[in-house]
Amino acid sequence: MDLPRSFTIRESSHRILDPFTSEKLATLGQALRLLAGSRLLDLGSGKGELLCTWARDHGISGTGVDISTAFTEAARTRATELGVAGNVTFVHADASGYVADEPVDVASCCGATWIGGGVAGTVELLSKSLRPGGMVLIGEPYWRLDPPDQATIEGCYASSKDDFMTLPELVEHFHDLGYDVVEMVHADQDSWDRYVAAQWLNMRRWLDENPDDELADEIREDLTVSPVRHARYQREYLGWGVFALMRR
Repeated sequence: MDLPRSFTIRESSHRILDPFTSEKLATLGQALRLLAGSRLLDLGSGKGELLCTWARDHGISGTGVDISTAFTEAARTRATELGVAGNVTFVHADASGYVADEPVDVASCCGATWIGGGVAGTVELLSKSLRPGGMVLIGEPYWRLDPPDQATIEGCYASSKDDFMTLPELVEHFHDLGYDVVEMVHADQDSWDRYVAAQWLNMRRWLDENPDDELADEIREDLTVSPVRHARYQREYLGWGVFALMRR
């Protein structure tokens, strides 16, 4: 049970595995008005930057769950670096169906709603770990602009236009699920650049060091295609944000 090795190659230098910068992640933590002692569950926790920095900055504790052995180990290392290893725990497991042993104040899934089969299923999954009056965090892509053709849709890593909603549609969808949207913080084009372009440098350096690896052709193809795809499609058409929800 693990992610393909190509994922860890592309994001080898990343601490945040989505189009948030450290500043945007900090802004989100501040916007939520987190109280010291709050407990969080983060499904698809990646390298643990959300939990680790919020534990340091806000005095929270929590558990992160991720399917990647490499990312989970990086999260544990990060917790030690920031002096919060006693406050956060990282579990290597499939986050699909994971429910906390005790109710938490915040349950999050930032960029991995496949664990619940989409937004609605992931919100339902997170709600199973949430105390009454707690908060759900969902990180999700949306269409910034209406994609004009199938090439644009596929250039944004979708198979059809229906794979993503527009921002108003996504907010309405949360409402229809029975939740108030109480905060949101969005990636912008610059933070998308920082996320995606850093992958290109990771891939190039890996290729220089591993020219005969069995993944070299796949990584070379990705590095050849990805910059054009991002500039032509993803940067203009695809948005991404984290939404804080509270059940009505």
